[in-house]
Amino acid sequence: MSANGKIPAGGARGKAGTGAGGAGAGGGSLLAQPLVGPSPGRAAVYLGLFVLGAVVGAAGALVQGAWFPGGLLLALGGAGGLFLGGARGVGTRAGAVAPVAGWMVAVVLLTASRPEGDFLFAAGVGSYLFLLGGMAVAVMCATLARTRQPDGPAVRLGK
Repeated sequence: MSANGKIPAGGARGKAGTGAGGAGAGGGSLLAQPLVGPSPGRAAVYLGLFVLGAVVGAAGALVQGAWFPGGLLLALGGAGGLFLGGARGVGTRAGAVAPVAGWMVAVVLLTASRPEGDFLFAAGVGSYLFLLGGMAVAVMCATLARTRQPDGPAVRLGK
């Protein structure tokens, strides 16, 4: 709509309109499509990736402190492999976000000290590198994941 409340004539409406070739005809923008939840099988895969991310986070917390330089690299490499593998295996960025969420939950729960004074993470440079490096690896894997691209004539702007 223009500023005076009228619909512009011709091709100025774009493909997202309800006219021919728009979302009502089967094509159109993905923003015009209704949101639906994942299928039960895909939801089970996401749940499995979440649990696997929590396991990798807990194992990485133990390994990075045990063998400092090599353990830290091993923990970050394992986390990155899981994040990127989840994204490529599922084919969506949610495949990377599910294990990242599990990793974050496990790491945050392990950083909290207990009432008895016990803690798993020491206040050293290795722990901070594991926390910050894991978050950086998570962001890189979620953004570098190759996802499916829409196809059809409405993919390109101006066509």
